[in-house]
Formats: sequence, structure tokens, C-alpha cells
Amino acid sequence: MDIKFCTQCGSPVIKRIPENDTHERYVCTHCRHTHYQNPKIITGCLVYQENRVMLCKRAIEPRFGLWTIPAGFMENSENTKTAAVRETHEESGASIKFGELFFFANLPRVNHVYILYLAELLHTQFNPGSESSEIKLYTENQLPWDNLAFYSAKVAIECFYKDLKHGKFILHEMDF
Repeated sequence: MDIKFCTQCGSPVIKRIPENDTHERYVCTHCRHTHYQNPKIITGCLVYQENRVMLCKRAIEPRFGLWTIPAGFMENSENTKTAAVRETHEESGASIKFGELFFFANLPRVNHVYILYLAELLHTQFNPGSESSEIKLYTENQLPWDNLAFYSAKVAIECFYKDLKHGKFILHEMDF
């Protein structure tokens, strides 16, 4: 995203490498404030019950109408666990038993970091929030593989089923 004006004083900014830095940044021409642009963190829960995973059908863009794992952007003042539980509840209304860190992906092309925790589903009563039109549990063979919204979610689900077959969940770290 291009920045045109300083958020501190409103003066124009220029792009340059600040002293003792290695990256071009937007720097104010008046107050010299440096504007850092950093990746956004997306976090959520891969919710499962036995051999089924929970997916939410997106009711918003991007990828409206496609299926994904309940996840979203972390808010300021949250940690990744709190944000994962909040996003899962907002999108699915599911009651979960929060688990371990399961999937970590760097997506530098879109400036995102994607973090998923495992979460065991406590019951099958769902209450889709405004970002989901439908919630379903799928076995591996039932999954709508061609209608998944995001490649990172697809890979995380594949990792889940691979680990489930081996009887042990491990942390998966990837770069896309």
C-alpha cells in the first residue's frame, strides 16, 4: 500500500532507506517519522471431531461462496491464541477445546503470516456469523477440495489428515 502523507503530522512522505536500515520505507519530509509496513497475521483453528474437519462457507469477499477453515486477522492487543478462538467463534459459533499450534505459513507474496491451532469440536451445534453462510463437518473423502477458498487452508487440511493417519499431530511450517 502506498502512503502519501505522514500519520504523525500530515506532511508528504518520500520513499528512502533510513539511516541504519536495510529496506526502503516511507519517511516524512517534515518530522522524519518512519512509516513501517509489516505483514498481517491471520489466525484461526482447524476444528475437528474424530476424522471430520469443520469448514465455513464464506459469506464475504475475498473468495465469496467457497469453503475455508475459520480464521481471520488478528487485532491489536490480542495474542495469536485469543485471536484464533475469537475468529473461530465469530465465524462458526462452535464450542471448542483449544489445542496446540499446528500450522504456520509465511505468505510473503501477500504480506501475510497464517497461524492455525488445533481445536476439538465439543458439539455439533453451529451458529454461523456474518462472515459465514454455512458450516459443515467433512471427512477427508467428502471435502469440497475444488471449492476451497485458500491454498494454505487446503495444505493445512492435507497435513491434518496425514497426521491423523500417523496417530500424531506435529507442527507444520511452510513458505508459500
